[in-house]
Amino acid sequence: MKTRFSRPVLVVALLAVWLAGITIAAQRSTSSMATAATRFLAALSPEQRQQATFGIDSEELTRWHFIPTNMFPRKGVSIKDMAEPQRTLARDLLKTGLSQHGSLTVTGIMDLETILKAIEVNGTNVRDPELYFFSVFGTPGAKAPWGWRVEGHHLSLHFVAGSGTAVSSSPAFFGTNPAEIRQGPETGKRLLGGQEDTARALLMALDPAQRATATFAAEAPTDIQTMTKVTIDPLTPGGLAASAMTPAQRTLLGQVIDAYTSKMADDIAADRKAKISAAGMDKITFAWAGGAERGVKHYYRVQGPTFLIEYDNTQNNGNHIHSVWRDFTGDFGRDLLREHLKQVAH
Repeated sequence: MKTRFSRPVLVVALLAVWLAGITIAAQRSTSSMATAATRFLAALSPEQRQQATFGIDSEELTRWHFIPTNMFPRKGVSIKDMAEPQRTLARDLLKTGLSQHGSLTVTGIMDLETILKAIEVNGTNVRDPELYFFSVFGTPGAKAPWGWRVEGHHLSLHFVAGSGTAVSSSPAFFGTNPAEIRQGPETGKRLLGGQEDTARALLMALDPAQRATATFAAEAPTDIQTMTKVTIDPLTPGGLAASAMTPAQRTLLGQVIDAYTSKMADDIAADRKAKISAAGMDKITFAWAGGAERGVKHYYRVQGPTFLIEYDNTQNNGNHIHSVWRDFTGDFGRDLLREHLKQVAH
């Protein structure tokens, strides 16, 4: 006898299979991270290892910035101070948290320091593609939470793994200066072009009333509003809600979000999307400030119940991008650490 399933039961079953797939992938990711971090630490000298490691409860875990290192001295071990075999292992660790697209973006951001050095003949900031620092928090493994970070000018990536299956991946900051290279052999290159183009496409797809709701200021703020705050709250005004968008516009909104999630490893990206879906896609809002034309200073944010995306392109006459993904409760693995403490107490 054939068994027939109702549509709701089938949907639940398919969702369960999908979530199980994410869990298995996450187990692979956290295992890969732990293995890569252990190999990286083992390759360091005792002095380097002392520089690179911190407790998972260290204040250093939440100390971060995206400005040049001479303006904000970093801790950790820099690429500059690594031998080539150590650099290879550092790159291997970085790749465990990122997609190929994300890895290429990170490499490109580092390489922009060379371009800035050539442009800023009399600049006061130190421009060096090797001044990016790796740090490990806690002991890499499958049980107790631990984490790692890579940071330098225009780059700050934070990963905390917990319970063997979960990974926190925020804050995740990507910046570019110049946003578009306008001289030399790489003229026209835009490392964060996806973040800009998808949001502008959504803005241009809105009707006049929708655009009026989405646009909260004629002039863009001079930087992301959350900056390097350790704890953040939803920003106001929220802008235009997805529930007030057409299906085609919601698709464009999804593409804006994908421009950020696509930089992460597949399972981390899937986990981000699953949390967004569970919290309700209709509750996501889109807000814009500044001009709509390319090359004009502009800013936008996308936020839902669980996350915030901020993007600002105002410095250097609208050719200098700051962008960040934040989680309201999960930044720096706070949710994973909180859950672990509950389990330990129990």
